[in-house]
Amino acid sequence: MKLTLIIILIAILVSLGSGLWFLTKDDQGSARVLTALKIRVLLSAILIGFLIFGYFQGWIFPQSALVD
Repeated sequence: MKLTLIIILIAILVSLGSGLWFLTKDDQGSARVLTALKIRVLLSAILIGFLIFGYFQGWIFPQSALVD
């Protein structure tokens, strides 16, 4: 579970960096910036879905639950 979340976070950062690269280096009519944004939004939604699923499955829990 942790490895999956780390991989998704790295993929989000790569998409963010590629979007910035395309924004600064591509032509005005390029659709690659929009594609990078779509990928980043999709990966973020998947990350939130994994976090919610992991919480309800009991795989992850808030830190306050550790303190008695």
